Amino acid sequence: MKVLVRLLGRFLLGSAVVIASLLSTQAMANSDRQDDPLESFNRAVFVFNDTADRWVLKPIARGYRAVTPNPVERGFGRMFGNLGEVLNTVNDVMQWKIGQAGNDAGRFLVNSTVGLAGFFDVAEHWDMPKSDGEDFGQTFAVWGVGQGSYIVLPFLGPSTYRDAPGRVLDTFLNPIGYIDHVPTRNQLYGANTLTGRAGLLETEKLISGDKYSFIRDVYLQRRDYLIADGLVEDDFGDSEYE
Repeated sequence: MKVLVRLLGRFLLGSAVVIASLLSTQAMANSDRQDDPLESFNRAVFVFNDTADRWVLKPIARGYRAVTPNPVERGFGRMFGNLGEVLNTVNDVMQWKIGQAGNDAGRFLVNSTVGLAGFFDVAEHWDMPKSDGEDFGQTFAVWGVGQGSYIVLPFLGPSTYRDAPGRVLDTFLNPIGYIDHVPTRNQLYGANTLTGRAGLLETEKLISGDKYSFIRDVYLQRRDYLIADGLVEDDFGDSEYE
């Protein structure tokens, strides 16, 4: 109960912040995203992120992959993916996707118990398939908020005027944030980041040409695909863990 109260309180606070941000940026959000008017800024942030990744995160991810047996690595990836079902379920409801909400909530309950905290995807074999996922950026799109220009965020990477505020609310629904023991919480955040990065090691081999433009176009195409619930083509899916 204590956790639920804290979750509700943080969620309401985050909602107020995000709604104010959306109201103040709605005019900008209606701009032509393809123009990428922030390209000079975006490229500078991209270089910063790419350098940090190349010298810090990527080598650690490679080491993690080298020493971790593949079944264990995939199991850890599924565990963190299972936590994301909380975010999926809330956004399913907010988009009035009640059937999908039941599926995603059921997946979380089954995999968190029978599936040993999500290490095994038991729900998949119980006719509860994993969805592509929902987040507040997608919910805002369903509510009619314009996508706006592409923007690269420090450390967080690709986003848009619409998706960036949604990320604030996404963090409020991450169960890791409600662990009282700070060292444990930070270790789980780090492990989540590391596992996600390791899952992208193979995917990044597909990058060709100008890296900045390639990642921007893939990100925007993927967002269109998710918002349209698969009704538009997407050449790139999620990481191998998902």
